[in-house]
Amino acid sequence: MQPAARAPGPPHSPRTVPEPRTVPAPITPRTPHPFRTPLALALVTLLLPLALLTAAPPAVARSGGWSVAPLGAGRPAFYAEGAPGTVLRDTVSVTNRGRTPVTVRLRGTGVPTAFARSGLRVPARTRAEVPFTLTVPQGAAPGDRTGTIVVRDAHGRTATVPVRLRVGGPALAALTVEHLAVHADRITYELVNRGTTVLVPKLAVRAEGLFGRVLDRAPRTLPVRLAPGARRTLSEPWPDRPVLDEVRVRLTVTAAGGAHDTAGTTAAYVPWVPVTGGAAAVAAVGTAVLLRHRRRPAQPGPRPGAVEPTGAVS
Repeated sequence: MQPAARAPGPPHSPRTVPEPRTVPAPITPRTPHPFRTPLALALVTLLLPLALLTAAPPAVARSGGWSVAPLGAGRPAFYAEGAPGTVLRDTVSVTNRGRTPVTVRLRGTGVPTAFARSGLRVPARTRAEVPFTLTVPQGAAPGDRTGTIVVRDAHGRTATVPVRLRVGGPALAALTVEHLAVHADRITYELVNRGTTVLVPKLAVRAEGLFGRVLDRAPRTLPVRLAPGARRTLSEPWPDRPVLDEVRVRLTVTAAGGAHDTAGTTAAYVPWVPVTGGAAAVAAVGTAVLLRHRRRPAQPGPRPGAVEPTGAVS
């Protein structure tokens, strides 16, 4: 597939090429071969379909009496390579080997594709050549992409040809750890691929408490593959967490190509049930003492303005 020599525009119109006809040779009677036995005929019947399948060109996708293939011989798929924004041109051929015309529609999946005509009628024993363009998306990350050219006839039968697109550009490995949180029995976090390559990250977890380290897990490979721009929410089990402590949790993530990031957070572990029960007991005792004090009878005292006698008057 070659880059377009001018600004993007509609591909050239399709053209049809009549299929060459073969004149049948006269049939000459032959004497039966002495080794043409029923066993030989059975072997030929079993092996002939396999031979026809293996002899078929791998670049041709057939459906009914018509087939689809890249223009040119020996290409099993369309291959394209270019930087973001590049427009590439190629041609797909639809060959109708049947005795009646066939009407088909063309579309592309996975990669932006524009055909000279999305629908056409191919006469009997004719090959139609349909130019098309592939556009590498602006801002696409370097790497390989896959697509498909799908051709469908009026009866719903389809034939496909793979498209392999390689986006050029520098490779960059980068990732981040986000939304780190500590829960009752696990640690949750998100990994985001900020680069242009597929990453298989490794994770290490550590937690420091008031009296020392309470969690130390060596780096291990996670069972995930992060495509460029992908985001995954993951969790790390922590069933043996502290009962009473304040810890600092730290996650370290690495990947091939120098990708590296760390994130940290704090969590306090308090046995709320015992603490709550003790506080309730203290409050109950205080309330009982207060009520008892209020129920105690008051001692009689002198009335206001009264003078107590100090002795007898002589």
